[in-house]
Amino acid sequence: MKYEAVIGLEIHSELKTKTKIFCGCATGFGAEQNTHVCPVCLGLPGVLPVVNARVVEFAIKAGLATNCTINQYSKFDRKNYYYPDLPKNFQTSQYDLPIAEHGYVDIMEAGKTKRIRLTRIHMEEDAGKLVHSGENIKNSASSNVDYNRTGVPLLEIVSEPDMSSAAEARAYMEKIKSILEYIDVSNCRMEQGNLRADINVSLRPVGSEVLGTRTEMKNINSFKALEEAIEYEIERQTEVLEDGGHIVQETRTWDPVRGVTLSMRSKEEAQDYRYMPEPDLPPIITTAEEIEMYRKALPELPDARRERLEKEYGLSAYDASSITASRPLAEYFDAVTATGADAKLAANWIMGELAKHLNGEGKTITESPVDASRLGKMIQMISQGTISSKIAKDVFAAMWTSADAPEKIVKDKGLVQITDTKELETIVQAVIAANPKPVTDYQSGNKKAIGALVGQIMKQTQGKANPALVNQLLAAALEK
Repeated sequence: MKYEAVIGLEIHSELKTKTKIFCGCATGFGAEQNTHVCPVCLGLPGVLPVVNARVVEFAIKAGLATNCTINQYSKFDRKNYYYPDLPKNFQTSQYDLPIAEHGYVDIMEAGKTKRIRLTRIHMEEDAGKLVHSGENIKNSASSNVDYNRTGVPLLEIVSEPDMSSAAEARAYMEKIKSILEYIDVSNCRMEQGNLRADINVSLRPVGSEVLGTRTEMKNINSFKALEEAIEYEIERQTEVLEDGGHIVQETRTWDPVRGVTLSMRSKEEAQDYRYMPEPDLPPIITTAEEIEMYRKALPELPDARRERLEKEYGLSAYDASSITASRPLAEYFDAVTATGADAKLAANWIMGELAKHLNGEGKTITESPVDASRLGKMIQMISQGTISSKIAKDVFAAMWTSADAPEKIVKDKGLVQITDTKELETIVQAVIAANPKPVTDYQSGNKKAIGALVGQIMKQTQGKANPALVNQLLAAALEK
C-alpha cells in the first residue's frame, strides 16, 4: 500500500518588543541567565499581569498580512501543564477566542502555486529555556532553567494540515518568515529561537480522506532540520505501517547528530490542558476602525512586490520570488533600480556576483560592502558600453574592498571598454593573420571556430574590447 504524508505546522515567532508581554522586563537575547526576570514573569504570588499593547498591534498586523479575519473580541486563557521552564505551572495563551483566524498564504513549490490555510494566530507568553548538561534532553544527566525568556511575547501561527512534503513545509515556513520580516514584527533569527516550529506528521493511504495518527516534533529551529525531521518521520511511519504496526500519538524530539526522531512523551489533547479564561486579564476589544488603521499601515507584502517586479520590470517568476523573499534584499534591489540601472541586469548581479561574495563571507545583504548606489552606477556603465560584463567583475571586486566609486576604479585601472571600430579592426586583422587554423575552420563551415579568435582578441586587449563589436568585425572580415 502506498501512503501520502499529511503535514501541519505550528510556528512560534517571538515578537520584537522591548519588553515582555505582561511585565516590563527586557526581552534582549543573550543576557546573563536569570537576569531579565521579575515577580510577574516568575509567577510569584500576588502579582498582576498587564497586556503589552504593542503585542496586540503586532498580532493584528500579522493576521492581516496572512489574510486572516481579526476577531474584535478575543481573550486570554490559562493553559495548565507542569514543566520546569514554566514557573506558574500554566501558560497564558489564547484558546477558543484567538486574535485572528481563517487565513491563508500561497507558496511556490516545484513551479506550482499552492494555498496553505491558516487555522488561527494567537498571542501567548514564551516559556523559559532548559539548559541541558548533554547534547539533548534524551542524553542529559541534568538540566538547569534560564527564565529570561519566560514571558517574551509569542505569536503561534497554526496551519491546517495542507502540506504533503518536506519541501512544501519548508516553503510555507519560509513564506511566514518573509511576511513577519516585511511587517517588522519579529527578528526571525532562527538560531536564537526567534522562529521555530512544531511539526505534525501523519500518513494515510493514497486517495483516502481519513487522517492517520499524527506525531509531533517540537521546537525545530532551522529549515534544514525541518526538512530532515519530516523526511525521517515519513520514512519511519511508513516502515511501521508496512510492517503491520500502528503509529502511536506522541511527542518526539529531533536528534540532528544521529538524524533521527526520538520519543519523548505521549501527545496531549486540548482537554489535558484544562483551559480556563484568564481571570487577571480583561478581554481584548478591537474596533473596525483600529483594524482598518493597522491594515493601511502594512507595507507592500512579498506577493504584491513579486507581482510588481514581474509586471513593471519583466522579471521571471523565479527571479522576482528570490528577490522579494527577503525585505532587505527587495529594498536593496529597489535602491539599485532607483539609480536608473537596468532591472534585469540588477537582478542578475544581485543574485549572482553579489550573492556569491556575501555567501563567501557569511554576510547578509544589510552588511554588503557594496551599497546599492555604487552597484547601480556600475550596472549603468555596463549598459552604456563603458565597461564589459567581464571587466565589471573586476570593478565589483575592487568595490568590495574599497569605498571608491566605480567610475574612479575604471579610470584608475584603465578599464574603459574599447569601442573604437578602427582600433579594433587593426587588432582583428592581426589576430586573423596569426591564427590560420581557426580561420580555415570557420571558412570551412565550423562557425564555432570564431570563439578562439574572439578569445585571442580579448586576451590582447586585456578584456577591454567590446565583445559584441569584436564578433561583428570578425564575422565581417572572415566572410570576405
